[in-house]
Amino acid sequence: MASLIDIHPVNPQARNVKQAVALLARGEVLAAPTDSGYALMCHLDDKAASDRLRQLRGVDDKHHLTLLCRDLSELSHYARVDNRQYRLLKQGTPGPFTFILEATKELPRRLSHPSRKTIGLRVPAHAVLQAILEEHGSALLSTTLILPGEDAPLYEADEIETALGRQLAAIVDAGPCAHMPTTVVDLTGMDKGGDAVLVREGAGDPAVLGL
Repeated sequence: MASLIDIHPVNPQARNVKQAVALLARGEVLAAPTDSGYALMCHLDDKAASDRLRQLRGVDDKHHLTLLCRDLSELSHYARVDNRQYRLLKQGTPGPFTFILEATKELPRRLSHPSRKTIGLRVPAHAVLQAILEEHGSALLSTTLILPGEDAPLYEADEIETALGRQLAAIVDAGPCAHMPTTVVDLTGMDKGGDAVLVREGAGDPAVLGL
């Protein structure tokens, strides 16, 4: 049964953050809040964990997973970013935006889209998630917590426990969570002179990016 890790939403307790990160380091999949709802997350270098994450979400290798990054410097380690893309990324980070970009060779090929070689990336603003990322020391692999066959994400720790309590190592409970997924923006065409493309409108205001 999943353990509930209570973490203060504004002032995360270091001991509880370390507890969550220790589970990630062991190859476990956790549910944790972001600034756009709950997400499933795991260590990106652990193939078994990433396979488990896809299984829980009910998606195949053509579904864009998302890297949760501490900042733009870490994001650019895993994605090719030119000057135009970087200026737009600065406008939307940290925040509830997911950006689709071409993956670099630093990202394991099994995690990028098999034909497009792209990956979703975001820099969240949620204090608890930032504390987890800082303690972990590198990006985490994630996906919005939507159950197979469902359209709406899960937003409450107790409903996640009911649905997935026997399949997760832990659920990070930091209180109420946003009830909207990220806004998704495809930046891959910008390096060829094209424009950013709004893929899905969600919690992030597209006007912030000039869209």
